[in-house]
Amino acid sequence: MEHIRNNEIGLGLTGFGVFFSFLGIVFFFDKGLIAMGNILFLSGLGLTIGLKSTMQFFTKPKNYKGTISFGAGFFLVLIGWPFFGMLLEAYGFVVLFSGFWPTLVVFLQRIPIIGWIFHQPFVTSFLDRYRGKRVPV
Repeated sequence: MEHIRNNEIGLGLTGFGVFFSFLGIVFFFDKGLIAMGNILFLSGLGLTIGLKSTMQFFTKPKNYKGTISFGAGFFLVLIGWPFFGMLLEAYGFVVLFSGFWPTLVVFLQRIPIIGWIFHQPFVTSFLDRYRGKRVPV
């Protein structure tokens, strides 16, 4: 029962982290909101998949570039350079979570209305290049 609560709380914190980061961007790169979003996102990720799995994910040798970029971006946000920090974080996020995109696409293809878009020939030809990869965790 405790594990289920941690997952639920973790997903909530992750969602709030994304929401606060979005608000920080909307309000002209407000460093306080972006920093709060980063903290909530990382703590939510830790609660969702577990602290050990989170540490293993960020310290894998193939994820070093993404981890360093995300961490440096977070540091830039904290010292008052939110625009450049968010650019660096976005790059790190894409590098870190690029293995999840194929799984996300398969999920989106199964949604009734949105899935139709992902079944179009021009979209599937673009996405087929990444099909062989799977979730890295």
